[in-house]
Amino acid sequence: MLGFLLRLLPFWVREPLLIVVGSVFGVRIMYLAVVERAWVPAVIGAAFLVFTAVRVHTVVRALRARRTPGPTAATDAAVPDAAAQPQPQPQPQPQPQAQAPQRRAPAAAEKEPNAWGQAVAAVAVFAALAAAVWLGPRLMPSDSGDGATPRAASCPSGKGEELPSAYRQTSRAVTGEELCRVLGRADLARLLGTPAETATTMSGSSGTAPLTDGKVAQPEAQVQFDTYTVNVSATYNELTMAQYVKLMEFGDETDVQTLSVLGRPAVLFSDHTMKIEIDPGSGGSGGPVEQGPLARTLSVALDGKDAGGSCDITVWSASGTLPDDSALLGIAEKILPALPERTV
Repeated sequence: MLGFLLRLLPFWVREPLLIVVGSVFGVRIMYLAVVERAWVPAVIGAAFLVFTAVRVHTVVRALRARRTPGPTAATDAAVPDAAAQPQPQPQPQPQPQAQAPQRRAPAAAEKEPNAWGQAVAAVAVFAALAAAVWLGPRLMPSDSGDGATPRAASCPSGKGEELPSAYRQTSRAVTGEELCRVLGRADLARLLGTPAETATTMSGSSGTAPLTDGKVAQPEAQVQFDTYTVNVSATYNELTMAQYVKLMEFGDETDVQTLSVLGRPAVLFSDHTMKIEIDPGSGGSGGPVEQGPLARTLSVALDGKDAGGSCDITVWSASGTLPDDSALLGIAEKILPALPERTV
């Protein structure tokens, strides 16, 4: 059906339209092939470009034919002239000379439409259609029913939430909502090495540290992707990073590595998460707590003087795979400047 409709279009509308479509799709598919390093899209993109080159050659030949008149007109004009010459007669009697047939005045050639105007109009129509397809989903409200493309997750609003008294007593402490907005960066998936993924869930909570009787503010935020989950928490206690590293000697942490991040003392370590299975049919009760997949954590002091408190960035996945430590360092370098340094 599409081919039949294209054949109905005038030549100077159809060919420029095919050239624009072929070039746009060819260049786009070749770009994706280079980025993804796949040979199948490269072959498809090359086919589009070859098709476009053939159409360009056809249009160029048609333009040259319009500019250069063919020899047909000169041949047709010579035939009446030859017929007008007197032919030798076999008999000596003089014969009346036949008058040359009068030429008919060429009918007024119908005015042909401007080829360049048709080509520009075709390109303009295609550009309008492409703009409508590109901007339509952004301008029109999307359907939230079944089968619709899921929207990217966003941080919940903390309006109306009453903060614990620890946040009022702690200078420059951030809330869970603020920490979620800092963590939910547009380039977070790229920092994790999965740039094509979109966050599925985002959350933030303004809680307090356990075993502190609600006196230590500990906001927390979490962003989940298909591959990785990132959790960030800030603990506003008096524990320095040096003391924290000494406590690790009595824990189950592995691969402990001390370093400096943005001029602040920091430590990298690995530890297992906890796995809790909850059966919805049992009234919310779950089974025993099991050992979950391995997680990688980067703890950084809240200020350069290491006066107390830390920001913990933890990454894990359900499959147990972990990104490089450079991903944690990249996230920390983006998040820490957005958090107010703690003042003593």
